[in-house]
Amino acid sequence: MSLDSDIIVDRRRIRRKLTFWRVMAALIAIAAIAGFALVVTPGARGSFASAGSIARVQIEGLIRSDAERTRALERLENSQAAAVIVHINSPGGTTAGSEQLYDSLTRLKAKKPLVVVVEGLAASGGYITAIASDHIIAQQSSLVGSIGVLFQFPNVSELLKTIGVRVEEVKSTPLKAAPNGFEPTSPEARAALDALVKDSYAWFKDLVKQRRGMDDTQLEKVVDGRVFTGRQAIDLKLIDQLGDEKTAVAWLEEQKGVKKGLSVRDYKLEPRFGDLPFLKAAAAVTLEGLGLGSIAHQIAQTGVAQAVDRVGMDGMLALWQPAASN
Repeated sequence: MSLDSDIIVDRRRIRRKLTFWRVMAALIAIAAIAGFALVVTPGARGSFASAGSIARVQIEGLIRSDAERTRALERLENSQAAAVIVHINSPGGTTAGSEQLYDSLTRLKAKKPLVVVVEGLAASGGYITAIASDHIIAQQSSLVGSIGVLFQFPNVSELLKTIGVRVEEVKSTPLKAAPNGFEPTSPEARAALDALVKDSYAWFKDLVKQRRGMDDTQLEKVVDGRVFTGRQAIDLKLIDQLGDEKTAVAWLEEQKGVKKGLSVRDYKLEPRFGDLPFLKAAAAVTLEGLGLGSIAHQIAQTGVAQAVDRVGMDGMLALWQPAASN
């Protein structure tokens, strides 16, 4: 027996209300947990627990411009840390953010012995970060390289045609706000973007050549955008040594005169609000309970902020983006 139209409408209205209150409950729960965390974890910004130790700095995920991170590294310059080990596990990010982080680590290196350990990945902007150090250590199966730059943007012009929407604009010159994603990219706009990418690519290559002491022949072998394993990278001069944090400590003691037996302690850079570990877990569990499993999985893997960043990041990038697995 079929339901009449009034009953169908009522059921749809109830379903919409239920979805709305589920989402509101999730947001309230996450906000409450976050507020509690801010109360019980004061003073966690850029903290170093013990004088005379080796500071461990973690650079993970997408790299973007971050003023708080810069200030935290400046505080580390003036701390009593004997040396710094920078752990990198990053596919890169924006070119500007990677350059900012490179400059911060270069200034830090001028004040304290510094060594980089590639945990899993130092690609594109992650590799720009790594070459701030005079010594790079990676595991045999780590991935490094992806020396290149890209400019990406969504183009929804065909979709707009399909749904019958047209975006109109008045602008001073043809290249103002080009490309905009609402119309096919003109040859002139594409040429302008190509010039930007090539200029940034030349800067990246020159930086690698200078920092890694390569000649032109050696450089050409590594700048086609590929990533290399640690085993390959050591022969290509992209890294200096195979190993892990213990290897880094031994290098600091033997080559930089750091006192033996010092403990290695975490130096926490300012975490972005949505990437606090407990908040990731709380958000994932809450969304899973609401039946939003795919969103929960993304948050569990990358954190709230980076889940959004991965979707919304555009512009000039130094970012390794392998195809997603099914």
